[in-house]
Amino acid sequence: MAAIRGILLAAGYARRFGANKLLQPLPAGSPHAGWPIALAAARHLVEALPDCVAVLRPRARKLGEILRDAGCSTVVCKDAAKGMGVSLAAGVRAAPDADGWVIALADMPFVRPETIRTIAGALGDGAAIAAPSYRGERGHPVGFARRFRHDLSALRGDTGARAILEAHPDWITLYDVDDPGVLRDIDAPSDLER
Repeated sequence: MAAIRGILLAAGYARRFGANKLLQPLPAGSPHAGWPIALAAARHLVEALPDCVAVLRPRARKLGEILRDAGCSTVVCKDAAKGMGVSLAAGVRAAPDADGWVIALADMPFVRPETIRTIAGALGDGAAIAAPSYRGERGHPVGFARRFRHDLSALRGDTGARAILEAHPDWITLYDVDDPGVLRDIDAPSDLER
């Protein structure tokens, strides 16, 4: 069986949110109300892929503690301020022997574990790049096969793996899921109220 690792990107600075959004509690009425946003994202990832690593920015001690308690190993990306690409590269370098990586975002707490399992399974079955699709729109998390290890490890800037996706559109396999969480990220406090 292929060794697929989960990578949780939790190293952002949440400038649009105005506070440390990953520690903000989910609102009443939502699944896991009261849990910090990042905890929900981490627990869903760990449920699907127990062998996962969370990438943190420097001095994010409380967040690191929460994510380790959820079951993630953690790595600090000292250059996290340079953008998501740098953080993603740090995560892949922390799990270099994997056969593939499912890249999840800590500000997407509503992605269901079964969706993550679908993407991991697709990589295990030979997909080069796998992503969920909800009502025709590509979402997260995105999975990458081992052949992208060098490209992922060399990422820079704040666009994550977008350049890889744009360079290889024919290698992306979309999987229809009944999971609106794949499109729902938390960028502003109002996003918690939806």
